Amino acid sequence: MPLPDRIDGLEQLEELLSRPSDALVQTLARIEGDILVLGVGGKMGPTLARMARRASPGRQVIGVARFSEPGLRERLQAQGVHCIEADLLSREALAALPEAPNVVFMAGRKFGSSGSEWLTWAMNAHVPALVAERFRRSRIVAFSTACVYPFADVRGPGAREDVPPTPPPGEYANSCVARERLFEHFSHLHGTPGRLIRLSYAIDMRYGVLHDLAQKLMARQPIDLAMGHANIIWQGEANDWALRSLAHCDTPTSPLNLSGPAIAIRDAAQGLAQRLGVEPVFTGREADTAWLVDCTRAFDIFGPPQVTLPRMLDWTADWVRRGMTSLNKPTHFEARDGKY
Repeated sequence: MPLPDRIDGLEQLEELLSRPSDALVQTLARIEGDILVLGVGGKMGPTLARMARRASPGRQVIGVARFSEPGLRERLQAQGVHCIEADLLSREALAALPEAPNVVFMAGRKFGSSGSEWLTWAMNAHVPALVAERFRRSRIVAFSTACVYPFADVRGPGAREDVPPTPPPGEYANSCVARERLFEHFSHLHGTPGRLIRLSYAIDMRYGVLHDLAQKLMARQPIDLAMGHANIIWQGEANDWALRSLAHCDTPTSPLNLSGPAIAIRDAAQGLAQRLGVEPVFTGREADTAWLVDCTRAFDIFGPPQVTLPRMLDWTADWVRRGMTSLNKPTHFEARDGKY
């Protein structure tokens, strides 16, 4: 099915974000067993779970979260996702969850870390340890972040998976290294196959780097160029590739960079400004380094991204110009101090 020139509303947006590729359908056909999505209530979780269900309608997809967002549980259940309310910080709640051969771990904490560092570490390090122990007989695809890397030279390809995880200062990034290390520990201990998905900036019309830029342009606010480059990928493809990673798990678990080619923030802002009919205002200068990742390995496995930057710019500008829904969760992509 071809991609539309514009996204009319939420129903069409969520259909696109959860539309499985033929490759995903074929991949899941080779993998037996239920899929358990831990942290299904986050930004990406609902569309990933729905995508898994659409790709393999005969399989049970189980979504686990606290379900603090009104109506989310009901919407997911209407889409065929079996929902279980649970606090992942609770050993008792984890013990009560059903066994599942396939686990997608999406829980974590980033925004609000400053001032609640203790909770950030609990969610990003303690919960992974509990989950890795509880589901040691499953394959585990765990979402991580490109923030585990040091900054990379913007003139190069970005950090490869073999670059040691030594992030700049900041509670969030360092707690994410702990998350990976705990999954690695239990994978070594129990022989649990897995993948650590080092995701960089999934794009949804309601949030993401391009949404942030378009919102600033419409509000005539200056755009900070301090972090002048970033990798981005359409969230639908990020969902698809993460689920396909269930067929590409290693023992012990190993990292996989997941994003698209790097973009220049200035170029993306200018492209959006042209589409919005406004004049961009910039502040600061592009640094020689940024959180950039080399996604060659993912491209070798899944192929290159199919949703291009110009298409995402078209969709984003149209969405924001019409005043459509925003999650009001800025990415803070411009931050270089690791504070969120």
